[in-house]
This record gives sequence, structure tokens and C-alpha cells, in this order.
Amino acid sequence: MEKKVQPVLWAEAVLLAVLALAALFPFVYMVLTSMRQTYSMELNFGLTGLNLRNYSTIFKNFEFGKYLFNSVSVVVIACFFNAVISSTAAYGFEKKRFVGSELLFAVYLATLMVPSQVILIPLFRIAQKLHLLNTYLILALPVVNAFGVFLIRQFITSVPDDLIEAARIDGCREFRIFYSIVVPLIKPVLVSLTVFTFITTWNDFVWPLIAITNTNRSTLTLALASLQGNYATNYGLVMAGAALTFMPPFILYIFLQKEFVEGIALSGVKG
Repeated sequence: MEKKVQPVLWAEAVLLAVLALAALFPFVYMVLTSMRQTYSMELNFGLTGLNLRNYSTIFKNFEFGKYLFNSVSVVVIACFFNAVISSTAAYGFEKKRFVGSELLFAVYLATLMVPSQVILIPLFRIAQKLHLLNTYLILALPVVNAFGVFLIRQFITSVPDDLIEAARIDGCREFRIFYSIVVPLIKPVLVSLTVFTFITTWNDFVWPLIAITNTNRSTLTLALASLQGNYATNYGLVMAGAALTFMPPFILYIFLQKEFVEGIALSGVKG
């Protein structure tokens, strides 16, 4: 039997097209402005006079290559530590339960309700005492929190206990069970956590501003803020820096969007 083709709902299609154009408008404006020398924020969608001079300027005169390397280094460290620590903690809370584990997990989750601004000064003092200021590590560690543990634990609940018990009976050690059995099964949620961690760390501004006093260790967000002048601002330069800052997480999401959506859906987290 031939399948009946549903009639096209033109009103909904037009509405979705309008919403898509509205969502794309800021990005198109950012890219076009980044190719102009302009000191005023005017709406100009013409294609004349476009060039890549601003991009070459921020790399030559503002050393954006160095800041890009700093940001990439920080997010790689943050993604690695968050994935390892959160996954092992989630596995322990869900599959290696002990007396008081539920209470401890509830207290751990309660830390998510503490505003990040409240812990800035204590965190700075701890970093100062440990001589970690102006290091990649201190910029990466604050992103390791209870959210990652909660996200992965919700996913690990779907891993059958019988599978883990069968591996123990076969003589597998706990690390081998976690690495060879659990990790492959929770790959989608690990990808989701990596995307969250990447975006959070990449866009962070306040903590690097506090923890970094050596400009050679500045991240892209700090470098982007430095492009604004006290008396006059070349918005073409600012938009060029914003475009470069925007592209890495955007490209990452394009490549990992399938696993990202799957990880969120299967972990039971509703956004």
C-alpha cells in the first residue's frame, strides 16, 4: 500500500523559517561586521568592502594564537578531569553502594545550589596557598562538580547489575569492569558531559579574570575583552575575536550533536 503523504502545513513552515532566520541574524551580523573597519554598531548587510584584515590583525598585533592555545589547553584538561572524576564517582555511588551513600550523594548535589560567586574568594585563597594561580589546572578544576556525577549516575542506572556480576564471577577486577564494560556503555553521556564542560570552560570569564594575573596565561575570553578601547572601539576587531571564540564550540557540537542528544535523552535529564 502506498503511504499517504501528509499535507504541508505552510503556516508552520513559514513560522519555523522566520524563527530560524531570527536565530541566524546575530551570527550573520557578527561575521559581516568582523570583515569591516567600523567604529559604530550599524546595521550593514552589504557585501562590498569585506576583507580579512581584522582576523590577521588580532593574530599579529594581539597574539590571539597564544590565547587560543591557552583556552584549548584549559578545556582539554577540564574535559579529561571532569569525565574521569565524574564517571568514577557516579559508578561508585550507583554500583558500589555503601552505608550513607544516598545521604552523601544528596549533600553532594546540594552544592549545586551554592552560587558560584560565593566560592570565588575561598577558591582564590585555596589556589593561592597551593601556588596554582596562573596555571591551566586551576582554570580547569572548578568545572568538576556534582552536575557531572548526577548526569552520569542517571545513565549508569540503565547498566544491568547482572552484567557487572557476571564479569566479577569471571575474575575481572573492578577497574577492568569499569573501563571495559561500563565506559563503553556510557559513551553517549560522556560525550554530553564533554560538550557541557567544553562550553562552560571555554566561555568562562570571571574565574580566569581572578585567577590569572600573567597576561601570557590569559584565555580567549580575557583577550576578547581587551579588544575594547577606553575611548574608541573598532567593532570589526571585536566581532572578529567573537567569531573566533564562537567557532570551536560550534564545530564541536556539530560533530557530536547526535551523541549529545542521545546522552541527554537516555540519562533522564530534561532541559
